[in-house]
Amino acid sequence: MKNPHDEIIFCAVGDICPSRPDPDSLFTRVSSELQRADIAFCQLEVNLTTRGTRLPQARHTDRTGPEVAHAIRRAGFNVVSFAGNHCMDWGTEGFFDTIAALKDAGLQVIGVGANIEEARTPVVMQVKGSRIGFLAYNSILPMGYWAEQNRPGCAPLRAWTHYEQVEHDQPGTPCRIHTWANQDDLRALVEDIEKLKSKCDVVIVSMHWGIHFVPAVIADYQRQLGRAAIDAGADLILGHHAHILKGVEVYKDVPVLYSLCNFAMDLPMTREHAARKSFKEIQKLNPNWEPDFESTYNFPLDSRKSLIVKCVIADKRIKRISLLPVYIDRQSVPEILPDSDPRFAEVQEYLEQISKEADLNGSFNRENGELLIKTRKNQLR
Repeated sequence: MKNPHDEIIFCAVGDICPSRPDPDSLFTRVSSELQRADIAFCQLEVNLTTRGTRLPQARHTDRTGPEVAHAIRRAGFNVVSFAGNHCMDWGTEGFFDTIAALKDAGLQVIGVGANIEEARTPVVMQVKGSRIGFLAYNSILPMGYWAEQNRPGCAPLRAWTHYEQVEHDQPGTPCRIHTWANQDDLRALVEDIEKLKSKCDVVIVSMHWGIHFVPAVIADYQRQLGRAAIDAGADLILGHHAHILKGVEVYKDVPVLYSLCNFAMDLPMTREHAARKSFKEIQKLNPNWEPDFESTYNFPLDSRKSLIVKCVIADKRIKRISLLPVYIDRQSVPEILPDSDPRFAEVQEYLEQISKEADLNGSFNRENGELLIKTRKNQLR
């Protein structure tokens, strides 16, 4: 019989942005679960720096001190993607300060670097005899944020958009929106995964992508990239950026989690900011979004529902993938929900609803206080 101590526990969450004097307080209700994991992953949405100048193309941004990296590590995380649309918000000083702070705290950083070669370099964790590889990419790209041969930034997965007028004789009517991946970036993604898979037992790919705040909708390019990554050898796709949960697809028995929502995000709101045209434009994307000036978590009501992904890795493969429903309070603190809590069912029903609306095949069974993603692997374990 397999010794359970040989099993590897991997946990993953979506976006984090600790920006408060006591960042450890964000993780008080979840750190015990994360600390039990052998590997825990998150996506960092804020620069950890006191230096730099905000770039003009940074629409909404914040920064916090380098010491926050130690709070992230104390919470239980050890792999961090910084490949997102905020990585260069405070210029190269803020960018490199953040990477240095994370590494000084003992965190492995993926998806960014001093050039494109570094940004595409994976992290490989050796745990209990298995090699687990990580890659991270970003599709949400302000100008100049992606790395090139002689420029720092993140690993890009660019996409193109085409607007098709549905009724050609009716100017101004709604259109169909088509997106598809940049072919050079797609080839690089496939090459990176194939190369990593040749020397790792499990490959996990992080993708900062998708349509923020709009419920359920998945862009065409996301389906294209997720499936291409799995065809190349990826064992799990972790999506984020949308700031709300998106649906789950199982392709070739591998889950694509299109958005894990936020996890630990400080976003207080001032009346001045709420009155800005830039905020009112994005506020229209979600019907359930009203500013709360007494809260540090100013996102749509949908954004209260979140997840922790939990994988059991044994015999050098992922044997079980489940989701731990999470609810985020008005002060940005995430809480893992027991299945006796009515909000557990609320998160499950929401996941099932948005997966169905997006024509995704993800479905879930409750088991031991978790949502087990229905895959052949889970059924045969």
